[in-house]
Amino acid sequence: MIESGADVDETGRLVRDAAGFLLRRDQGGTYRLVLLRVPVDLVEKRVRVQGFYMGDDIVEADGVAPA
Repeated sequence: MIESGADVDETGRLVRDAAGFLLRRDQGGTYRLVLLRVPVDLVEKRVRVQGFYMGDDIVEADGVAPA
């Protein structure tokens, strides 16, 4: 179990839904992403997300880039 405040460095598919963005992780499961920038050009593509785990499967993303 990952702790709040832990570094996150994950890859997966970036998905957009009504509430914002999700990362469908390569290792299974999803993270809801809190983003300052909207990476519309990366939606439905494989990406690498780096940031901090906030709890309840929510990640504050510092960066989203193609994987």
